[in-house]
Amino acid sequence: MPGISDLRAWWAGRSPAAGAAVMATGILSVGLHMTGDEAVSRVVLALACVAWAALAAEFALRLVGERQRWATEAESPGALTSVAATTVLGTRISALGLQTLAEALLALAALLWPVLLFMVVRRWGPRMPGAVFLCCVATEGIAVLAATLAEAERAAWLAHTALVLFWLGLVLYGLALVHFDARQVLEGPGDHWIAGGALAISALAGANLLIAGDSGMYLWNDDDRGVLRTVTVALLVLDLGCYVVLLAAEAARPRPGYHVLRWATVFPMGMTAVATLSVATVFSVPWLDWPGRVLLWAAVAVWLAVAAGALLAARADGRGG
Repeated sequence: MPGISDLRAWWAGRSPAAGAAVMATGILSVGLHMTGDEAVSRVVLALACVAWAALAAEFALRLVGERQRWATEAESPGALTSVAATTVLGTRISALGLQTLAEALLALAALLWPVLLFMVVRRWGPRMPGAVFLCCVATEGIAVLAATLAEAERAAWLAHTALVLFWLGLVLYGLALVHFDARQVLEGPGDHWIAGGALAISALAGANLLIAGDSGMYLWNDDDRGVLRTVTVALLVLDLGCYVVLLAAEAARPRPGYHVLRWATVFPMGMTAVATLSVATVFSVPWLDWPGRVLLWAAVAVWLAVAAGALLAARADGRGG
């Protein structure tokens, strides 16, 4: 096992995209809660909270003491994992009934989102890696958490805000797709899976908006609800199709070995499972439940493999230093 000095050395050189580890861990906790595996879900949530706190502390310290490094990292697409990770954590915390804490996380994500989104998007160029889709993931993450809290707090304004962000996220997905280098599907080190994860979190946002609309609040008319239902289903179908393509590409062009961007593979896998389970519930399609569970445990297995790789990498980096 790596020692404390090994972990510190590894942490000091971490990529801004390391926030994907919190996203991956947090979404697994959400999925495990949905399948009734509450004890395991809470253990995983605790891991996500510890990792998020460490990332938040590092974010603040660099903002205060290493502003040049902070600015450089904030311009990389991976910086948006800080927003997405915060919203995923907030969504799971809301399920615990801790709405005030979840609201605080929503406020923090909403504060960071426009700043980081502007800094990232202005640096976009041609042939971007899969992390380019984090602009959509971060935006839809806020929509998911806002819709979740709208249902919990019966706050119509939050639901309407979430709906605006839902559509904005889809626009950002289209823009990201134009800049995405399709060769990454066969060559990417792991973050190319975010192309599917962005569709999954968009489908989840749509499902949560439908749940909020069924909570007794009048949010939109039947025509608007029909459009939202259609788009949500279409997003899930596209996500599942993307999942199959990405899985086939991994089989055709294996990329063994640990890479920090493999956390960005776990997150879309877990998010696809959660989106599938949510759509199964919202649309009363019970046969979708078992594929959602299979996808969830596949994500858990990959999480364990990536976590083992991270520990080995931390130990190796510590010895190398």
